[in-house]
Amino acid sequence: FFFKLPSDSFKYLGWCDLEEHGVRGNQLRCPRVREGPSEEELFFRKEEHTLKRRKQVTDTEKWEKRLQENWENCAELNLSFQDLGDLYQVENFKRILRRLIRVEKLWLVDNSLTDLSAIRLPRCRELNVNKNHFTSFKQLPKIPQIQHLSLAENNITTLSGISDFRHTPLESLILKRNPCEFQERYRQLVFSNLPNLKMLDGVPKLPEDCSPPAVRFFYRMCTIL
Repeated sequence: FFFKLPSDSFKYLGWCDLEEHGVRGNQLRCPRVREGPSEEELFFRKEEHTLKRRKQVTDTEKWEKRLQENWENCAELNLSFQDLGDLYQVENFKRILRRLIRVEKLWLVDNSLTDLSAIRLPRCRELNVNKNHFTSFKQLPKIPQIQHLSLAENNITTLSGISDFRHTPLESLILKRNPCEFQERYRQLVFSNLPNLKMLDGVPKLPEDCSPPAVRFFYRMCTIL
């Protein structure tokens, strides 16, 4: 037998839709921002009873919700493990990212992200996008103030585009478990493109990392037998 729990009618609601509280977005550290299923999906699941909680939202209510979300004032935020299974959920996720104009530390781990090049995070100093599906540095958001960037366990095959970070204050970079890690003279190539970098993959810059790279083309790879 199927018994509805008391919380069933609330399981697809965002915190902004709950009554009698004043929690604002910048007070949350690890919010779940993945939206619930669309109305079509709910009918398909035979969960249309949850629709009774939804209503037409007025412009005033939309503005009040925007003020309560208050993403513009978030300085530190963890949006990892969101399980973004549908396109409309990805779009809602990017909508929130576009509002993070003051965020300084941001974690976006394991969200199956492929391209955030249209996103700008003007104050972000620390960004963790481990365990996503990025294939190029060009797919990362614009992060002019970045100091610590972690890209472990993505699918970045070459170092092409890494020089875009030359004019940022980037000090620490993690590229572990990306295909580009297996390039010949990998560390020398990274440090030659980022002369201000102090640490790569958790290892400080060494004297041998400063020698001129012997490989001129980023796509040349070593062979592992």
